[in-house]
Amino acid sequence: MKLPDAFINKYQHLLGDEAPAFLTSFDQPATGGFRVNPAKAAPTATLDRATGKVEYVPTGYRGAVDGKSLDHVAGAIYSQEPSAMYVGEVVAPQPGERVLDLCAAPGGKTTHLVAKMKDQGLLVANEIFRKRALVLAENLERWGTAQTVVTNESPADLEKQFPQFFDRILVDAPCSGEGMFRKEPAGMEYWTPDYPAECANRQRKILASALKMLKPGGTLVYSTCTFAPEEDEQNAAWLLATYPGLTMVPIKKYPGMDDGRPEWADGNPDLAKAVRLFPHHIAGEGHFIAKFQLAATGSGSVISGQAKKKKKHRKGHQQDGVTKEQRQLFSDFCQWFMPDYQPHQLLTYGDQLYDMPAEISSVEGLTALRPGLHLGTFKKRRFEPALALALAIDPAVTTRRIDLSTEQWRSYVHGDVLSGPAELSNGWYLLTCQGFNVGFGKLVNGTVKNFYPKGLRF
Repeated sequence: MKLPDAFINKYQHLLGDEAPAFLTSFDQPATGGFRVNPAKAAPTATLDRATGKVEYVPTGYRGAVDGKSLDHVAGAIYSQEPSAMYVGEVVAPQPGERVLDLCAAPGGKTTHLVAKMKDQGLLVANEIFRKRALVLAENLERWGTAQTVVTNESPADLEKQFPQFFDRILVDAPCSGEGMFRKEPAGMEYWTPDYPAECANRQRKILASALKMLKPGGTLVYSTCTFAPEEDEQNAAWLLATYPGLTMVPIKKYPGMDDGRPEWADGNPDLAKAVRLFPHHIAGEGHFIAKFQLAATGSGSVISGQAKKKKKHRKGHQQDGVTKEQRQLFSDFCQWFMPDYQPHQLLTYGDQLYDMPAEISSVEGLTALRPGLHLGTFKKRRFEPALALALAIDPAVTTRRIDLSTEQWRSYVHGDVLSGPAELSNGWYLLTCQGFNVGFGKLVNGTVKNFYPKGLRF
């Protein structure tokens, strides 16, 4: 790989005797991996192709993923390189907590947080760029999450909505991407010697917003996929110097993981509590992770009081009440399909019905692409359930199920109409395959009408 000369010179100076091994590692192939979704059936086919476990992630494996496999399409696995997997383990969110993933797209770390939380509590997954936010929402839908809100906001706008609100915040910051050069060589095209410093400046603004949303006593995890000290130790040092209520939390180091380098910043020995993942020391790409805790009282408070929430109305994102007719249509569907379902908070965006997590009182003022679990769509005098509902629910909640063969599943995701069991009554059914929920079908006189979204068919 032809690395930029200035990059080579920089790391020869910083790493000294380590530099040859570091630079040679860029000529090795990138390391692939995937995590297993603990809320779904075991992805046997993908696990059979795994080349080994990721030692520091209980659900992590090394190996390739087939993006069109049943395992992937049903959300039983998520493709993620091994170094990136350690971030979710460091955040370590607990069920029932309020958690923010501030720079969440495309969703690898977000799905890890959902799994660690057992989809209990509240996870706000935010992404400032709309196209990337849509990808994030799609990946979370496939993973199957009911307690996640997907927002498309700038950190500066989001901080006004959630003052001192979250127990844990992850800032997986947009960075210079040096750690991904091996995996994504195109990143070298926009790298310049000044680029890391430019990124570091943006990262500090993001971190300042994050701290306004962190509860006293809360945890902040800052991570990057770069080697640049400007974005790593120097930003960690800036946090400690700027916010006296912050302290660094030691991160467990597994074999092949390095301490942070205090000498690359202001010499504060606490910076060694961070972790660096170098590709010449560990089978993965480049990453940096630092963990902080905010003091519970006194100097830990970075804002005073609870800022008043500003209400904004945005075209296309108006939250409306659920009408009596809509409630009846949804109630009729539940009575047929899942009679014991108890929604937290029903709300509509236009003709779309969502179940908003109980831990958030409103999404008014937010550009929320997914204000909770997408239940379905209201059509003329009928309710049509959403794929997100099929992928998120426990199949045990309903007896209205039709099991598909692998061949039938392939026809289903292609958009074909299927033959159904003649003995079953007409109506909506959860379609399953090899223990996985794969979508909804409507049985009409022995024919299963296909409602798999057209944009996802292949």
